[in-house]
Parts: sequence; C-alpha cells; structure tokens
Amino acid sequence: MKQTPRENRPRNPYYDGPVSDHFDGTVFFNPEGETPLGLRDLMRWQFGGGRARWPKRAESPFAPVRPDERVGGDGLRVTMIGHASLLIQVAGLNILTDPVWSQRASPFSFAGPRRVAAPGVRFDDLPPIDIVIVTHNHYDHLDLATLSRLQARHAPRIVTPLGNDTIIRRVIPGARFSTMDWGDRLSLEGGIAIDCEPCHHWSARGTRDRRMALWAAFVVATPAGKIYHVGDTGFHGGANYRAAKEKHGGFRLANLPVGAYEPRWFMKAQHQNPEEAVEGMLLCGADFAIGHHWGTFQLTDEAIGDPLAALHAALDRRGIAPWRFRPMHSGEVFDVPA
Repeated sequence: MKQTPRENRPRNPYYDGPVSDHFDGTVFFNPEGETPLGLRDLMRWQFGGGRARWPKRAESPFAPVRPDERVGGDGLRVTMIGHASLLIQVAGLNILTDPVWSQRASPFSFAGPRRVAAPGVRFDDLPPIDIVIVTHNHYDHLDLATLSRLQARHAPRIVTPLGNDTIIRRVIPGARFSTMDWGDRLSLEGGIAIDCEPCHHWSARGTRDRRMALWAAFVVATPAGKIYHVGDTGFHGGANYRAAKEKHGGFRLANLPVGAYEPRWFMKAQHQNPEEAVEGMLLCGADFAIGHHWGTFQLTDEAIGDPLAALHAALDRRGIAPWRFRPMHSGEVFDVPA
C-alpha cells in the first residue's frame, strides 16, 4: 500500500515520538495485523439491520457491594463494576481498570450507548484507589468525567499507553501519570510491577484522530501472582496470547473481553468473540479468567445475553469447567483461588 508522505499527513495531537515497529511517526498500527474498516463499511453495518434489541434496564443478580478497604496475603479479589471496569484488589493494592461510572459511553450526555446495568460498586463506596489502568481512548474505556471524580477523591496514579495521557491531562492537569509503550515495565513498591503489552485494536476519540494514541494490554505482577488484563482486542491468530505466555510464563488470572463481537465481518479484527477468548485463556496459560466487556453498553449487534451463552458453549466444547472462566455481572465478586 502506498504511504502518504509524513509531511502531508495530519499532525498527531497526542504523541510525538520516534518511529517503531508499531508507530510510523504519525499513527500507531498492529504489526502484521489489520486496520479498522472505514466509513463505507461502517455505514453498511449501521444501516444493514440485524441489531438485537436490548432492554432499557438490566438488573444484575448481584446487588451493589461495598468492597473491603484492602486485600492482602495471597488474596486476589476482583469486583465487577460493569463493562471493562473492574476493581482488582491484590497485595494491598487497589486497581481500577477503564473506569466508567457515566450513564453513556459517548462524547455526548444526550446520545450514544447508554448504560443498562448500574455500576456494581457505588462511586462513594470505593476503597482508596491507588492505580487506574486506562487501556485505550475509546469512550467506553476512557471516561474523562469519571477520571475527574477519581482524581478529586483519590488522586491515583494513572497508567496508560502513549498519547492517552495528553487527552486526560487536558481535563485533569494535576494527575499523576505513568505513560507506557509496548514492552515498558513500571516497578512499584512491594515487589509489584506493571508491564505494557501488545493487543490487536485501535483508537479514536473523533473522526480525525484515528490510531493517534496507543492501545495496550497490561500484566500486573504481584507476590500473589500475575494478572493479565486485556481491555479490547481482536484474536489476531492468538499471537499476542502466545507472546504473553512466552514472556510471563502464565497467569493466575486473565481478564478477557467476551462481548461486542457481531457482526463478525466488521468486528473480527478488533473484538474477539467468546470462543476466541477461551482459546486465548488456554494460549496465555491462565489458571482462571474473567469475562468482561458485555452486558452494560450495547455497542454491537448481539443480544445482551449472547456472550454468556456463547462462552458457556465454548467452555463445554473444550471440556473446561465453567468456574474457571467467569463472565461476571455487575456487583459480582470473585476471590480467585491461589
């Protein structure tokens, strides 16, 4: 494919850094991967029909919980907030992933995907938050309103891939950042480290900033075990799962997306389906897995309960006990076995 000369490309408003194997000087890309489809295919999907009707309100079987302040020893506890927002409590550390307490995953308060399931933890019931991991800049993962509230209440360290710090800093200039590229490691006290790892996705906040901020998965290494957290990813032939296993040697827990995957012709490259998530669990060597990114915001065509049914079917086909891979509802708590 013929490349546009850099001097003729739009300026990257988020990041200015050296060319790498996943950054061409202006945009980020998935090495040997696929780029997201364009406007014509988006319109074909949006107006092609086939979208299931979600309820306006989905009641979780679990009531909102008030988490303990800390979890120590060999404990590892995960509480589902909703969508990709998880509270991970391990080694005395409280980590939030992609926190969204807003009613819409959208740049607008009056339009866009609306929350159908209430957060599994009320914002005021959160324990002290030490770290917030923001995996990429899509609105269902990077919510500036929620990050502003967290800054005012908890002032956490925000860990995020290249360029996303610029987006957040414009609204929260006083935030503490650890901005990471694929392959970077952040060492913390208490024998804890966070590694930034590849995943197969993309980014955009509008129509002119596509792929100008990086997306990533993260590995949290603790004395209680390793956690592999993936916010969004296409399966990409399992390449990133194999690389994670080779580098990190397996995981006590993998948090894997299982929703927003239909129609496959449009979503396959960027959003894995439940069957691929099960394969990813096996490839990365995870003892247990949590399924997230489902049941909160309708982003794609599948019905609200389809990921749950598809995941159970995939586990059954592979002979994996369902308690090893839990698609969590808001308010659900998982104490991961040691």
